[in-house]
Amino acid sequence: MRLYQTVIRRALFHFDPEWAHDRAIQAGRLLGAVKVVRPFLSALSGFSDPRLETEVCGIRFPNPLGLAAGFDKSGRACEVLAALGFGHIEIGSVSAEPSQGNPKPRLFRLPRDRAIIVHYGLQNDGADAVAARLASKRLAIPLGINIVKTNRGKTAAPESDDEIIGDYTRSVRILKNVGDYICLNLSCPNTEMGRDFFSDQRNTVRLLTALSELDIRCPVFLKVSPLGGVRAIEELLAAVEGVSYVSGFVFNLPPGKPDTLRTPRHIVELMPGAVSGKPVERLINECIGETYRRMNRSRYRLIGVGGVFSAEDAYLKIRLGASLVQLLTAMIYEGPGLVRKINRGLCQLLERDGFSNVAEAVGTARAS
Repeated sequence: MRLYQTVIRRALFHFDPEWAHDRAIQAGRLLGAVKVVRPFLSALSGFSDPRLETEVCGIRFPNPLGLAAGFDKSGRACEVLAALGFGHIEIGSVSAEPSQGNPKPRLFRLPRDRAIIVHYGLQNDGADAVAARLASKRLAIPLGINIVKTNRGKTAAPESDDEIIGDYTRSVRILKNVGDYICLNLSCPNTEMGRDFFSDQRNTVRLLTALSELDIRCPVFLKVSPLGGVRAIEELLAAVEGVSYVSGFVFNLPPGKPDTLRTPRHIVELMPGAVSGKPVERLINECIGETYRRMNRSRYRLIGVGGVFSAEDAYLKIRLGASLVQLLTAMIYEGPGLVRKINRGLCQLLERDGFSNVAEAVGTARAS
């Protein structure tokens, strides 16, 4: 981590953020093709402890810390990413059709806030290409696939409700047997449809009803907006009550810019997109705690994303009710060595509090 923070990060931060991200994915793709590299990375980055092993929705995870969707959008570098010590990785968001996303620039750093602003607009290679790419890959850890509606751009004609639902249905049909679980992105903050369509829970019910005909065998998580408070959470739980294949929930980034940013307002207002990282941590933690208290805990599980930079951050989400935790922005600021550091720190926290396994700690704290 020291090498990354003092040398590599300093060099990368001289370049455009998207350029640096693309180079990281390209390097991961190339390294993944060299089989001797992966065991070396696993030995360097991995941290194994039986206290971290957990079973969620019938899937065994070597530890609860995963890589969130958004880093590897089309599954190009998943073999290398799976060797960095994560307990799982989630790729995407993937849509039925390929998408170029939003116009550039669309990724910005906010170092003073330990955050980034994301406005990619769901750039990805499309479901067919991703399915073909992953067909021959066998990862040592679980793989999640995040699925979203195709972003055809602001100039595209408006789509009907049936077309939107059909787009999701096509992607799920293609990808439902490729990964270990599916995450349906119902609230992308960087597209018009992503912000609005599923705010009406009747549309959520319509989508889930359509997908019920596909014989989905893997767990399905819903990635939803963190806005709306307790009322939105209760409406969501009511909407999925009769849908047996829904296994849990994840909270997405909120649209707009938080008022708590340290970066001057006149700077961030020039950057389109949603904020990811430390500034969204409190809001999402509140959503995790409120959802955990209200949901059927024998049926649903939560994945906690947002502002995870340390073992303490991950542990708080677990104690609020998250069975799994994911990070992304922290990788940009702290480097891949952070994964090992967090997993080691989680073991120390579990030992401090007298838990023999991470599953025992889930939901043992109240939201602050």
